[in-house]
Amino acid sequence: MSKTLADRRHALAPETEDAFRSFSKAVFAEGTLDARTKQLIAVAVAHVTQCPWCIEGHVKAAQRAGASGEQIMEAVWVATEMRAGAAWAHALKSVELLDKPGADGNT
Repeated sequence: MSKTLADRRHALAPETEDAFRSFSKAVFAEGTLDARTKQLIAVAVAHVTQCPWCIEGHVKAAQRAGASGEQIMEAVWVATEMRAGAAWAHALKSVELLDKPGADGNT
């Protein structure tokens, strides 16, 4: 995302933009979880939500927080498993429906 676009977004709704920035800053502040852990979680979530700007921003932030390339890729693989795991788990719904009336195309 370019700075020009981000500036325009801010100009269109400054109060809301400022509130979101404050919220984001509070969420990523050091707390019970350290900054590196929070950014690794964010990398994984960014992959699950499929947000390319989030991926870029949080990979860079994770690196700044001290995450290694290996740790970042491990977070990506966790995200991959969660995304694939959801489809795998939902397969149970398809299996369940196989035995219901009309499953063969007839009602």
